[in-house]
Amino acid sequence: MNVIVEREKGLLELESRIGALRALAIAQGVDLSAEIAVLEEKAAQIAREVFGELAPWQRVNMARHPRRPLADIYLAALDRFDALHGDRHFGDDGALVGGFALLGERRIMVLAQQKGRDTKENIAHNFGMTSPHGYRKAKRLMELADRRRLPIVTLIDTPGADPGVASEEHGQSEAIAACLSTLVGVGVPVVATVIGEGGSGGALALGLADHVIMLEHSVYSVASPEGCAAILWGDASKADDAAARLRLTSADLQEFGIVDEVVPEPLGGAHRDPKYVVHAVWRAIGSALDRLAPLSSEQRREQRAARYLR
Repeated sequence: MNVIVEREKGLLELESRIGALRALAIAQGVDLSAEIAVLEEKAAQIAREVFGELAPWQRVNMARHPRRPLADIYLAALDRFDALHGDRHFGDDGALVGGFALLGERRIMVLAQQKGRDTKENIAHNFGMTSPHGYRKAKRLMELADRRRLPIVTLIDTPGADPGVASEEHGQSEAIAACLSTLVGVGVPVVATVIGEGGSGGALALGLADHVIMLEHSVYSVASPEGCAAILWGDASKADDAAARLRLTSADLQEFGIVDEVVPEPLGGAHRDPKYVVHAVWRAIGSALDRLAPLSSEQRREQRAARYLR
């Protein structure tokens, strides 16, 4: 059960009533502005009460909200995106989408972790859990971007790397390590953005960057709260306690210096105004690339190494 979905049910019902009143006013030509204004004020009050202060576990559920904008929404907002497929070793991975793109007039390479919105999509994208051939595809595209002198932009949204036996047999940890090694060495700018869940090494494989951005209600952690609770207390139901101790919120990570920039979300989360949030994220990415562009390749490598050694 998603606690945010449960908490916002009353608000959605009230907003539905407001919409019905507006439609009735237009259809019958009557003035219901006073009644609508009262309901709108009530809705705003409920929104402030429900979403004004969110605990870490509630933020985890916000990051997992079923209507939260996924990577494909961000890719669709680009001026152009041409997907590239396959790792040239084993296969293609639907959980990792990548390719050439245009952000305004700037040519970039985008790597994005893709979840699904329903069971069929989640199976196609393996619930956003990248496999070894997904990470090897990412490595291939990172190297291609470096040769073509294209900035690398990553969109992170995964509960973690695929934990299946087949992925272990195909070298999951080595594939993640190879991505990290490649990101250390590329000379082009690298900007990473956590748009939802940033889970464990599955997220870090795309997160070693010159500039790291998080959405306000995204999370970034060494382990999922459920996994952490199972390890520490042998009880995954204590995930809310684990979430508080993991310090996985955007505010925590910005305080630690792990994250450089936090993009605010509308009251109630990114799903309340996806168009605004997507535009804000690309604007932040573009500004970060502008700041990184004047540096030489060697300066970027040195600053990136110093950042992670800290």
